[in-house]
Amino acid sequence: MEQYVICEGEKLCFTLPPSWRLMVAEDRPPVPGVADALAEIRRALDEPIGSVRIEEIAKPGMEVVLLFDDLQRPTPADLALPEIMNRLNRAGIPDSRMWAICALGTHPVPTRDQLERKAGKEVAQRLGERLVSHDPYSSENVVVGKTHRGALVELNPHVAFADLIIGVGECMPHPTAGFGGGYKIVMPGVSSYRSVADHHFSWMRHMQSRVNVLDGNAFYEEIADAGKLSRLAFKLDLVINEKKEIIRAFAGHPEAEHREASKFAASLYWVPMPKVADVTISSAYPLEIGVQATKALTMAGFCTRSGGTIIWVAPQKEAGPIMPLVKEMASPETASDFHRRLIRGDIPDDLRSFGISYIMQIVFFKHLAEKFNVIHVTEGLPTEVVRMMKFAHARTLLEAVDMAYENMRDADVAIFPAGGNIIPGVA
Repeated sequence: MEQYVICEGEKLCFTLPPSWRLMVAEDRPPVPGVADALAEIRRALDEPIGSVRIEEIAKPGMEVVLLFDDLQRPTPADLALPEIMNRLNRAGIPDSRMWAICALGTHPVPTRDQLERKAGKEVAQRLGERLVSHDPYSSENVVVGKTHRGALVELNPHVAFADLIIGVGECMPHPTAGFGGGYKIVMPGVSSYRSVADHHFSWMRHMQSRVNVLDGNAFYEEIADAGKLSRLAFKLDLVINEKKEIIRAFAGHPEAEHREASKFAASLYWVPMPKVADVTISSAYPLEIGVQATKALTMAGFCTRSGGTIIWVAPQKEAGPIMPLVKEMASPETASDFHRRLIRGDIPDDLRSFGISYIMQIVFFKHLAEKFNVIHVTEGLPTEVVRMMKFAHARTLLEAVDMAYENMRDADVAIFPAGGNIIPGVA
């Protein structure tokens, strides 16, 4: 039977060797967005989960901070923030007592134009200089306490001293935190660089720090601790499709609404499997640009046996952003060696301008190269660059299948035609 994966919106068809047994080849269909995005946001704000409405939380005289994610997320902050501000106005809080902070974590600081594009012209006009970006390097960041595991929580000063904190973000599957959204708007969103580094580098390789896991996931639980210390009171999380359309909105208590949003997201992207695969064939689609393309590879690693083969299909037409990552992968250091460097704070000079989540990818990729036989199907990277990643290179999917078959004549196989938006679930 002919199989396929999707690359740049087109099907790449192929057949499996007769001796390979297909376990799953599920292509999750695209989920349409709601017809009226603002109406869906209003519905969620009117029906909060585990909380009363914003209008009942807010009191006259409060200093309010609104947190929103940056341009690396598709969250329509320009749609959500004015609606929240209007509700605060009705509760007796004028715009002059509000700040809106781009919770960028350790990502690059947006320009003023980018910031206003994300928050929207209305917010920029109403808040003026009170629309700002978080600075993770600022000496003004405030230590507010420690998590129950002893990690220091150091936050943006506006957040540390606000009377009311409300967040806006996106909930989608996340390789280490289980799901995005919830308290992640605080950690890493408005945390200091040293707090984010301590958290991310400490828990990134724990076996429970993985997609679709919240309970027992120390990476997530430490995020929740930091968020509770911040006193984040209310959160709006949006589940968004690859067309950047809102599928559903969730609002309310940050932990309660996030649990519901995560369950909903899992229902959209969960692909059950009877056991781990010997060979996993996965495309990066629909997340094919830059570092986003690596998500499919990471997900494939969760459902492939140690020593097995992953065939990773990604066009890499805009590969510039991953080249610093590739350079470090070419080093002789093991994943554990490089991880220990990061724990010591010994970050290579040419990576210091990158966000911590980007730097983490080097450890993950080294680990994948050590644990699996990875065949990267791409026309966008030359063979020597792929080999620097310690992966094998194939220019076509048919070539990659032949290469894998030469090493593994008998195999249980999983195929993810659109691997960028699935959660592989092993029974």
